[in-house]
Amino acid sequence: MPLATPAPSLPSAARWAKARSSALAWFRAADWTPFPFQKETWTAYAEGRSGLIHATTGTGKTYAAWFGPLIEGLAEQRGARSEPAATDEAVEATGKRKAARSKAEPPLRILWITPLRALAADTATSLIRPMLDLGLPWTLETRTGDTASSVRNRQRTRLPTVLVTTPESLSLMLTRPDAEHQFRDLRAVIVDEWHELLSTKRGVQVELALARLRRWRPELRTWGVSATLGNLEQAQEVLLGPEPRRLTPARIQGRQRKRIVIDSVIPRSIERFPWAGHLGLRLLPEVVAAIDEARSTLVFTNTRSQTEIWYQAILRARPDWAGQLALHHGSLDHGTRGWVEDGLRRGELKGVVCTSSLDLGVDFSPVERVIQVGSPKGVARLLQRAGRSGHDPSRDSRVTCVPTNALELIEAAAVREAIHGGHIESRMAHQKPLDVLIQHAVTIAVGGGFERNDLFEEVRRTHSFRDLTEGEWAWVLDFITRGGPALRAYPDYHKVRQQEGRYLVDSPRIARQHRMSIGTITSDASLTVQFLNGPKLGTVEESFLAKLTPGDKFTLAGRVVELVFVRDMKVWVRKATGTATGRIPRWMGGRMPLSTELAQAFRQKLDEAARGEFLGPEMQAVRPLLQVQSAWSHIPRPDELLIEETKSREGYHVFIYPFAGRLVHEGLAALCAYRLSRRTPITFSMSANDYGFELVSPTPAPLRGALDEGLFTTNRLADDIAHCLNSVEMGKRQFREIARIAGLVFSGFPGAQKSARQLQASTGLLYDVFSNYDPANLLLDQARREVLERQLEHARLVETLRALERARVVHRNCERFTPLAFPLMVDRLRERLTSEKLSDRIQRMQQVLERAAEASVGSHR
Repeated sequence: MPLATPAPSLPSAARWAKARSSALAWFRAADWTPFPFQKETWTAYAEGRSGLIHATTGTGKTYAAWFGPLIEGLAEQRGARSEPAATDEAVEATGKRKAARSKAEPPLRILWITPLRALAADTATSLIRPMLDLGLPWTLETRTGDTASSVRNRQRTRLPTVLVTTPESLSLMLTRPDAEHQFRDLRAVIVDEWHELLSTKRGVQVELALARLRRWRPELRTWGVSATLGNLEQAQEVLLGPEPRRLTPARIQGRQRKRIVIDSVIPRSIERFPWAGHLGLRLLPEVVAAIDEARSTLVFTNTRSQTEIWYQAILRARPDWAGQLALHHGSLDHGTRGWVEDGLRRGELKGVVCTSSLDLGVDFSPVERVIQVGSPKGVARLLQRAGRSGHDPSRDSRVTCVPTNALELIEAAAVREAIHGGHIESRMAHQKPLDVLIQHAVTIAVGGGFERNDLFEEVRRTHSFRDLTEGEWAWVLDFITRGGPALRAYPDYHKVRQQEGRYLVDSPRIARQHRMSIGTITSDASLTVQFLNGPKLGTVEESFLAKLTPGDKFTLAGRVVELVFVRDMKVWVRKATGTATGRIPRWMGGRMPLSTELAQAFRQKLDEAARGEFLGPEMQAVRPLLQVQSAWSHIPRPDELLIEETKSREGYHVFIYPFAGRLVHEGLAALCAYRLSRRTPITFSMSANDYGFELVSPTPAPLRGALDEGLFTTNRLADDIAHCLNSVEMGKRQFREIARIAGLVFSGFPGAQKSARQLQASTGLLYDVFSNYDPANLLLDQARREVLERQLEHARLVETLRALERARVVHRNCERFTPLAFPLMVDRLRERLTSEKLSDRIQRMQQVLERAAEASVGSHR
């Protein structure tokens, strides 16, 4: 094991105090006063400690983490300045010129990790200003997938003093044979937006990279910067590793949460029988009016498709905003996204319709208001998005919720109370994702190699792999060297060779393929969309493109274009003529279920309504709806489980309302259908949403007997889930991601990428081979575990079943569909009716139900 570079001694107290005075003078010159938590962080850094900073968006987290290294750099200079050194003009001029190189400039000493490439440039701008003002002779650069090749080539020879990068680029740097030498002077790693990385495989990628850096630099200081997080203690442990440290880590709570103003657009009339998405664009005039009131507004939607739809709708309503209205999502060309971000910073844009691509730490000071279209699905998500407005500690943040159905008004009232009560979601780290470990082991083998026991002990110093066994490690080594039992005869899977006890990659081809495959972000194959004689627009997924033929029109980046042809993984288009409208692309993405915290807050609002309390404008608006629910059925209390049965021309309907989120309800629906069918042969149709699920059968379900005998028991749960779900197909789908991360399939070189169909066929074949000839393959076991946790939220499913066993069942036989049942019935009809037929049928059903509601409870409104 190579000897670690000795850690530099910390500056003396006197030199540190003098440098700190210079930093305070910089704040005074900017007419700012540092917050106590910022000073507390600087002191902890000066003591050589690592830690976690948790503070609300827009309250100074970045400078809390940044000024510790800056003060240390000043203290190490002879004669630290006591006043700022550079003017605004000097900062701008220096920021625009290429970073000069000289022997006097220190090598890499600060690594700043950001989760998004889009954040790198913005972060660099925030960091460079005080660095230049204080006269530090440092260089600062970014390194992401968007970095110019000339800059990357220069960085191969010498890294800047401060490098802002992503998890993927950091892992790529570890493939260099001289990586240890490149990091020899590293003092600190700062992981920005740690709450976003924590619960993802990218977070595991960061853990493994940090373990390697700490091996080379044992005294390395690691700081996380986070917001909107419930489990701070575990978040810190995951970042710093489970082993005890010489110095006690610091957990620093930032400035008290600034005022968050949450209001809602209240529709002029509320339909007492809502269905998902039926409001939406009906509230366009109110959204346009809200945008008009503010200097600059971000309009958040939950999907890229919604972003395209709302952008077009707003622009049709206000054509005079052309050039002042923009859209931003992850499938747009990065040049377009950069233009939008610059326009926001300069205050040139009236509004931007966006997705989570603008959720994180970009500082857009001109933004005065945020609009959330549809349910935020989580408390932390709305809090994070609210923080994009009033991005200054002294200003309020304002977010306006726009419901897409009436029940989302209850969610808006619930999320406001949850935020004010401090009930924020926790984020749980992955446990032993072997696909990420396999990729990391090959990365280290490419970057000079490793010895068996050294890397084993190193990865066990991470939280995710702290329980890795000798047997599992032996399996990983066998897998990367010989392909495991099933792939021994195929040399392409023998990536790593063992030479004199050291594991190395000696094939330039394998090393090149691995470098191109580093990362844990997987998705459907995307193709670049470009005008025949013009710029790139962005990307669409292959699954959407497969439905188009030349001449078809679609919308991307707010432009209606016509497909000309597809060649070399590029979609060539021309501008559509006339007033044509085009299809909206549908991008694959995770379905966000209602979080546990928001679901609990939602149930609390229902409990208040059951007691006759309708507090706030949202609850007053949905009062007629809940009055019908109470009159025709029941409003469930927190300790109750409501079950409704209704007969219609379609058959016999059972509606069950656990309020546990869509993914759990999908699993519960399949589980209940299976357990009911074991009692009596019966076939069910199913639907699920965030509030409950529906089972429909041609004959009555044996519900009462099943409830008496434990319909919701956790006994034999694993076996029942395996029988009621297509676990093989679900496992195959999940295995596609695992196979890509583990390097079992290669997407292809630039210009010769494999199609999604080819990759799916390859991973499907591998899944079958492992199942038949290597059933003990640990990647198969990982696929099964991830299906349970990611597609069914298994832990939450078990918790929900236990709660249902304890709950008091309230059973109602209803003559008609209730307001809670109606959206479930509509969701099921969506699967077999066109949009036009569905709309007509819903309208007729609503008219019948509204007349019945008016007759029964209308006089009490």
